[in-house]
Amino acid sequence: MRLPRESCKRHFARSIALLGVLLVSACGQTETPPAATTTTVSTVAPVATDDRRTFTGDWTTIGSRQVMDLGPGQQAAVFQLSGSLLLSGQQRINRGFQAHLIGFSDTTTGMQGRSVWTDEHGDKVFSELSGEGIGPGQLIEGKFVGGSGRYVGISGEYSFKWKRLGAIEGNELTGRVVGLSGWARLGSPSAVAPTTAGGPK
Repeated sequence: MRLPRESCKRHFARSIALLGVLLVSACGQTETPPAATTTTVSTVAPVATDDRRTFTGDWTTIGSRQVMDLGPGQQAAVFQLSGSLLLSGQQRINRGFQAHLIGFSDTTTGMQGRSVWTDEHGDKVFSELSGEGIGPGQLIEGKFVGGSGRYVGISGEYSFKWKRLGAIEGNELTGRVVGLSGWARLGSPSAVAPTTAGGPK
């Protein structure tokens, strides 16, 4: 059945109007933004840990010295001492070392020395020493200045007095350390070179 021409025009007009309404509705819609993500920032500060290790020790030494007279009451001497050093304390850096010290002492300027402590694995601790002299009862102070192996980056201080054992015979110098005490901090583990079971390559 064929519709009259006026009826077709009215039907076409209604279709165009409906399509226009749909297009306007679609263009008017706005996209809903995604919900904001909330990030929780922790305000808890890291807990500081004190890695300071205190220790005491005993050190029996044997060595030699060479003395030069510089006039009435004035002397200069070079000396070297070595012996077994045993440390005590729950936080000691190691139980024992073979310790070696060399130094120069002058009655006017005092004593300056250097020391190396070597443990059972061959790792070393280096220190500088200073004091009034190497005479009995005189205070000697040490400062750790580095090391090798597990002692890389070590820092700290120690002090002691030296007591002579027996009379001096020739250039021989025998004694022991009295009142050795101090503290140390080991360096960061990342600073230590890795080793394998067969030793460093």
